Amino acid sequence: MSSSPKYTWHKIADSIAAIDFSSTGLTEIEVAGKTICLGIHNDTVHACTHKCPHAGGTLAEGYLDAAGNIVCPLHRYKFSMQTGRNISGEGYYLKTFPVELRNEGVFVGIADSSLFDWLK
Repeated sequence: MSSSPKYTWHKIADSIAAIDFSSTGLTEIEVAGKTICLGIHNDTVHACTHKCPHAGGTLAEGYLDAAGNIVCPLHRYKFSMQTGRNISGEGYYLKTFPVELRNEGVFVGIADSSLFDWLK
């Protein structure tokens, strides 16, 4: 039986303006012991793993294309920041993390997991 993931929410900034995005719209942060890549496109923040699943390129060193897809700096593989799907056809996926804008600031959700999740 599958259930929706439960998240622990981590405040990463007081506002979007407080996040230091590079000129490419990307940056890396540490959250709950994980390095995460953040991207901003059309005033929406997205979060994903910081390494490309193909060859381990650091995604924050890439860029966002005009459609808001993250492009790996090594081999130019493109991924949707919303879904993690590889849109350039190679079949890889990025792990994505939910981002919420609240009155208190910007939060990233990290899925709660345990050794026994596979029993559910």
